[in-house]
Amino acid sequence: MEVLCARILERHRESIRVQKTHLAVPNLTRIIGATLTLSNKHGFHATTLRQLAEASGLSMGGLYTYFDSKPTLLSMILGEVAETAAEVLNSPPANVKQDARKHLHWIIATHIRMSEAMQPWFVFCFMEAKSFPAAERQRAIEMEVMTEKIIADVLRQGVASGVFAIDQITLTASLIKPLLQDWYVKRWKYRRRGTSIEAYISAVGTFIDAAVAGRARPSRVATTSRAKSRQTGASIAAGRTRQ
Repeated sequence: MEVLCARILERHRESIRVQKTHLAVPNLTRIIGATLTLSNKHGFHATTLRQLAEASGLSMGGLYTYFDSKPTLLSMILGEVAETAAEVLNSPPANVKQDARKHLHWIIATHIRMSEAMQPWFVFCFMEAKSFPAAERQRAIEMEVMTEKIIADVLRQGVASGVFAIDQITLTASLIKPLLQDWYVKRWKYRRRGTSIEAYISAVGTFIDAAVAGRARPSRVATTSRAKSRQTGASIAAGRTRQ
């Protein structure tokens, strides 16, 4: 939380009136932490600044030294999640970039571990998206599209190298994304079952392997061609038998 709030301070130096890091970061940590907690209970839209002041231990005036409105606070949170996700997922180790299968497994594990470390942030973005103002809602959509594009690019690399055999790359990427989201959206379910994060990462990886590495379905043209060949072969064999 403190690391992310320090990043928020750096990104919003021009608007945050408290410039001393040793004062600003702890207060931002209290503000963001209280925002995520209250939103989880009441929803961000229903949470008032007075409630936020009480929960964070700051005065109303103290809150306004860090943001001028709830939309600004929302933008800070969304921006940090989006920037962090983009930076992390676009920085695979050099030893996995050339191997599509390793790269895909790295994305699966990294996304799940990142959402574990930032669980309140990711849940906030997922659960509150429907009530975001238009600009912030579009930003949340773009964040999801960005993740799907990263996955699709790796799938495309795997198809080109013969590692993967799938027909619809973009659709497959969009089907993989919910498997990654399920870990932080439905944590209660996996906690109740005693499913560890390692077990979940392994299960998702195995499931996706089976989906993308299977034999490609033959095209309609190829199927028709093979059927005609079989018919021709049968006709020739029948003719020879009659002779």
